[in-house]
Amino acid sequence: MKKIPETDAIFENVHQVNQESDQNSKSLRISIDSKAKVKIGNLSRNGKSRNLVANVADDHDHVWSSVLVPFGILNLETNKLSIYFGSSAETSDFIVDCLSQWWEEHKDSYRHYEELVIDLDGGSATRSDRTQFIKRIVELAKKIGLRIRLIYYPPYHSKYNAIERCWAALEKYWNGAILDSIDTAVRWASNMAWKGVKPIVHLITKIYEKKIKVAPEDLQQYKDFWQPSATLPKWDIIISPH
Repeated sequence: MKKIPETDAIFENVHQVNQESDQNSKSLRISIDSKAKVKIGNLSRNGKSRNLVANVADDHDHVWSSVLVPFGILNLETNKLSIYFGSSAETSDFIVDCLSQWWEEHKDSYRHYEELVIDLDGGSATRSDRTQFIKRIVELAKKIGLRIRLIYYPPYHSKYNAIERCWAALEKYWNGAILDSIDTAVRWASNMAWKGVKPIVHLITKIYEKKIKVAPEDLQQYKDFWQPSATLPKWDIIISPH
């Protein structure tokens, strides 16, 4: 398995911070990540149908009507799963908009928390050096009034992030289904279960612009709230709302 020089130190940091968060009644820990894009159409997905008569898919999977971008948020305290299907692109704005919507839906239950710890990996939309992500996550911290701590898993090891097991459960559940419409995909995802509970599923229809960058002269106002770790500055960041 591929490693970088910091891999072991990053794993040790992930374990330590997660343990501290789980033992702190004022800290809420969540796991986030996106799943591979889902093509919508009469396409074979290399699974096995549960029906007595197998569904018939197109011979050649080269035409699809749309593509969904799945993004998941897993509450590691309650095991409640939220899935957001984007119909545009996986961008920093899409990710943080989902986080913001998730918070609005649950904030009445989370008022006693002072910190939000987010386990994630360094995908293109959530890298710690992605300027638009820096801007948006700082804005989120200020909006919800909580300290946010970003805890990254090391490169090539994203499978250890807890949300990945949810994606595996979804793949197993809709294995063999023909996702020939957006409604079909959303319905299948809504009927799966994680730890015995069905997820909350949303469809996001907003169109997101790609490759947005924050100009260096504008970025500093957000960097003032951005506190990288002294030892693992790319993999452990605290964002203060004040």
